[in-house]
Amino acid sequence: MRPLAVSTTDYHTGGEPFRIVSGGVKPLPGATILDKRRYASEHLDEIRKLLVFEPRGHADMYGCFVTEPVDDDGDLGVVFFHNAGYSTACGHGTIALVTWAIESGIVGIAGDETTVVVDVPSGRLETVARIDDGRVRSVRFTNVPSFVHSEGVVVTTSAGDITLDISYGGAFYASVFAPDVGLSVQPSDLTALIEVGREIKLAIEKEHEVVHPIEPELRDIYGVIFYENHDAPGESSQRNVTIFADGEVDRSPCGSGTSARLALLDRSGELARGRTLVHRSIVDSVFHARVTDDARVAGLPAVITEVEGSAYISGFHHFVLDPADTLGTGFLLR
Repeated sequence: MRPLAVSTTDYHTGGEPFRIVSGGVKPLPGATILDKRRYASEHLDEIRKLLVFEPRGHADMYGCFVTEPVDDDGDLGVVFFHNAGYSTACGHGTIALVTWAIESGIVGIAGDETTVVVDVPSGRLETVARIDDGRVRSVRFTNVPSFVHSEGVVVTTSAGDITLDISYGGAFYASVFAPDVGLSVQPSDLTALIEVGREIKLAIEKEHEVVHPIEPELRDIYGVIFYENHDAPGESSQRNVTIFADGEVDRSPCGSGTSARLALLDRSGELARGRTLVHRSIVDSVFHARVTDDARVAGLPAVITEVEGSAYISGFHHFVLDPADTLGTGFLLR
């Protein structure tokens, strides 16, 4: 039996890894990206585990299968994956994917600002890559409409009763003010943040149904965002860390989570229209984001958001699974 072999190109966006499958996998069938996502879950999970699990990956690895767009108006499609399965949105991954597509020549440069249309499970995203001296310096994407699902939700955890808000930015996120649980968005508190984040996610899903009003496949809490205010002269700034999937930690400021935060900040008036949110991560990387317009989702008030960040290539890989390897596709210790 021949070894299973898969090639990837790795990027990071704000410190968060993104492993792009570039060879060894046939095109994913399906009329929509959600169809392709279901196919990947049913037929390609061995590849996901091979690339995410140890010893080739780690519990915080993230990646994607690149697909055809839904129609001729798109440039790329993408199915995202992580340690627990397949997500409906990934902002940091979108930024990395577009950077890779241009830098690898799959999408041609069309001026200082090159538009790339990407189909993701939650919908179609228009992205704009800023080109300087032939290089992609940053990518901004206009997200699917973001909205507030519910506010003032109380869940019981080992840290006590926690009040949180739930909003959507391509996936559903619970926002928790970190000081409310006696923690800060610092690496020294990361272990505790992971533990509480897991508890919160499970508690919400046990007690509340969280479903997109139009697409029932977009459902459940994807991540828990712990945030705190960041004092910086002349900036509207917050610092956050997102615990998502199975205790996975986003090293970036979390792109789709940033859109979910913008929906809440716009609703409360904390971020005035026209102001840019400087969103910082637990490793001090930054996304710049803003609300650009109003929208509605099944009659619910929503907002259109833009999120901008930069991605950098980190490696090329050719992964192999030896049929005699007793560990198979690998393992996760966390």
